[in-house]
Amino acid sequence: MEEKIEKAIEYYNFKSKKILDYINSNSNLTVEQVIESGEELAILEYKITALEVAKES
Repeated sequence: MEEKIEKAIEYYNFKSKKILDYINSNSNLTVEQVIESGEELAILEYKITALEVAKES
């Protein structure tokens, strides 16, 4: 089970990095795009946190 949790954490970290790279590499994003990306990042961070807590239990 711990291996599945680790793989999920890796995946969500990868997705977070892709979103951050997208935001940082584009200087002409609209406000809506920035907000949507921020919301996606927040969701991913919640998932990562929950998985890390589950891993420690």
